Amino acid sequence: MHSPPKSSGSRLAAISWAAICLISCLSFFGCRGAAKGPVIEFTRVPPAGEGGPDRLESIEGLVRNAPPGERIVVYAKAGPIWWIQPLASAPFTSIATDDTWKTSTHLGSEYAAILIDPGYQPPLTMKTLPSPGSEVLAVASRSVGPGPPIVNQTLKFSGYEWYIRHITSDRNGAISNYDPANAWTDADGALHLRISREGDRWKCSQVTLANHFGYGTYLFSVRDTAFFQPAAALVMFTYDDLAAEHHREMDIEMSRWGDSKSKNGDYVVQPYTFPENKVIFDVPAGKVTHSLRWEPGRATFSTFRGAANSGEVSMVKRNTFTTGVPTPGGESVVIDFCDFKYSKMPLQNGAEAVIERFQYLP
Repeated sequence: MHSPPKSSGSRLAAISWAAICLISCLSFFGCRGAAKGPVIEFTRVPPAGEGGPDRLESIEGLVRNAPPGERIVVYAKAGPIWWIQPLASAPFTSIATDDTWKTSTHLGSEYAAILIDPGYQPPLTMKTLPSPGSEVLAVASRSVGPGPPIVNQTLKFSGYEWYIRHITSDRNGAISNYDPANAWTDADGALHLRISREGDRWKCSQVTLANHFGYGTYLFSVRDTAFFQPAAALVMFTYDDLAAEHHREMDIEMSRWGDSKSKNGDYVVQPYTFPENKVIFDVPAGKVTHSLRWEPGRATFSTFRGAANSGEVSMVKRNTFTTGVPTPGGESVVIDFCDFKYSKMPLQNGAEAVIERFQYLP
């Protein structure tokens, strides 16, 4: 027996229902096929440049399809290592409401931006970029061509050329600002470093030796530092910006680190968190000479009253470290004068340090 023919209205309804189902399926699968995860794009990338602490440039971009609350981490590649930017103490870059992001970076041969979950803790350095995964949502990198040459401000001190720092630093775990005008030499050739106030910020001073000497003896003749405010810190140290582990850093430090009852001098082979890597002592008033004798497996620090070349010196302190002593590489000598941001007694007035002479002996 044949079924009765459907009416044209029923047939039209069936066709319409089928069309709706087909459109819905196509829309569902089409949307799923077109959906994409987060994508990072660069809108401004700095030129290539030698990795180092003394130049910052802006880097900018945007993120598409980023979930709320995500952040950007920027890296610059110097040599074989990717370095977090712009500072180890300020690694995260927020995404604006218009999906753009902007931060500063030191120069490198490549730049990378990584979109991360709020709970992700990015490494300070790495040899390879991560792949997208549970906490890393997107990764973008850009190789760049050579840029304009870096022009450094310099001064002459004790017969050597020194670079004058002008960009921010995160030394001691806090942001410090620098003013090149706070470093100069006088008519007698002595180096003056100053901490000055500009608005609500202190401006520090720092110079870095252009030479790389390695093993040998480093001598610093310094005028009276016993009068420093507790928050002021004069530090003379070796430092290799591109060395991943402790930066080949060894320090002669003159500061009470914010506590007026503390001693005002110390020797350090980094990391200072190991008790055997730090010796604290009292630096007397008046002119003193500090020295570091760097040998394979040994670092001997000494402090004398008087100037090294005066013939009228007496020993104040000496200590030899034999563990954790770095080997030479790309380190330079740095002299830094700044305020200690975590001081119990913040800096009240400006300050000045005078280093009369620097000398290197093989």
